[in-house]
Amino acid sequence: MLGMLLRWVIYALSIMLVAWIVPGIYIRNFGSALLVAVVMALVNAFIKPLIMFISLPINFLTLGLFTFVINALLFFLVGKITPDFEVENFWAALLGSLLLSLLAILVGKI
Repeated sequence: MLGMLLRWVIYALSIMLVAWIVPGIYIRNFGSALLVAVVMALVNAFIKPLIMFISLPINFLTLGLFTFVINALLFFLVGKITPDFEVENFWAALLGSLLLSLLAILVGKI
C-alpha cells in the first residue's frame, strides 16, 4: 500500500516535471498533478485498451508507431477533462506523453 502511494506521488511529480519542461503544457499545483495522475491511470486502464484494439490494423501497418499518436491523443484528452491541467496542442501532447512514458518506466522500477 505504501509503495503504491509512493509511486502515485512520484508519478504526480513526474507530471509536474513534464509540465515544467515541455512548452504548451501547464499545471497549476501539486494537488492538480495528483488528480491528473489518477485520471491518467483511469484513462489508461479503461479507454486505452479499447482504442488500441480498434486501431490494431493501423498499428500493425505502422509497426506500432501509431501507439505514439494514441498516447498523445489520450494525454490531450486528460488535459481537456482535468481542471487546472492544460495541453495546448498535439505536438505538446506528443512530446509530453513521450517524456512521461520514459519517466513512468523509471517510476515503475521503484
